[in-house]
Amino acid sequence: MSRRRTIASAIAIAATLILSNEHALAQAKHYRFAYDQPQSTGYGIVGDIFANKLKELSKGTMLIDQYPAAQLGQEPAVLQLVKAGDIEFCISSSANASTVSPQAGVMSLHFLFRDEDHLVKALAEPKLHAAVKAMVADTVQGMHVIALSTLGLRNMYSKREIAKIDDIKGKKVRVQATPTEDTMFPAYGAQTVHMPFGSVYTSLQTGVVDVAENGVNVFLANKHYEVAPVLSMTEHEANNSMVWISDKLWQSLTTEQKEWVQAAADEVSRTQPAKAVALERESQGKLKAIGVKVVSNVDKSGFEKIAAPYLDKMASDLGPHAAKIKDIIRAVK
Repeated sequence: MSRRRTIASAIAIAATLILSNEHALAQAKHYRFAYDQPQSTGYGIVGDIFANKLKELSKGTMLIDQYPAAQLGQEPAVLQLVKAGDIEFCISSSANASTVSPQAGVMSLHFLFRDEDHLVKALAEPKLHAAVKAMVADTVQGMHVIALSTLGLRNMYSKREIAKIDDIKGKKVRVQATPTEDTMFPAYGAQTVHMPFGSVYTSLQTGVVDVAENGVNVFLANKHYEVAPVLSMTEHEANNSMVWISDKLWQSLTTEQKEWVQAAADEVSRTQPAKAVALERESQGKLKAIGVKVVSNVDKSGFEKIAAPYLDKMASDLGPHAAKIKDIIRAVK
């Protein structure tokens, strides 16, 4: 009898565990997380940190499905899909974020960040996070920013080196379609050209543009070095980004689920910037190893002299939130 009871008890426990697991699987929900760079970039670091932390906190009930490399569209289009509630999460550059909140362009002002260390420290500043969230809450409907991240600093690349400001005069430069870029590059003497990121490779190859600019790892991951084998470390702008959640999803979550989402996002803000900068440095080494010319001693003084008066003016022109964000960033030592 005792043996039969033991067997029956074991069967009952097994059945309970199976039902429990089936219930947990039934409760698990999948959410789309879109971005336009390969998963091997700093965007993938964001996606992995967020997905892993959210899975851990939710005990496997909230699962992130990543859609890298613009599978669901380029950033401006994906932002609209998140705003409409058709996609749950996305990453966008701060420059592209200005298409839904113009004041977000302040995060991509030229020479706002002194160097990589300043960038990492600034993005860890709680006052900055609060200011960005307040800006979005005041200017955007349909979605929210839950985290800040970065891909490091942006640099220029071409078939020829850009060692000083004179080297860019008259050149056609592919830039993001924002007032910031359309102001600064002409001020340097260049011509701006707008196009989706996915068209940059062919445009450099065919001469539609002479120069493009982006992070080191983005340059490597998208093989732009094949058509623009000279990377000039101008470090003119931060490659900052924001993690967005649709308001449709946010409103559907319980208080506990919102806490999980924000905690996972906080983990991104806390750990991703340093990892992204480390990836930039690692990528530069890989580029040198395959024969890409990296111009590390760019004379930035000419760029900085022109950009300096625009910092305060453009931040002020963008609006009060932008001016506050600029002051917070500049105050970080």
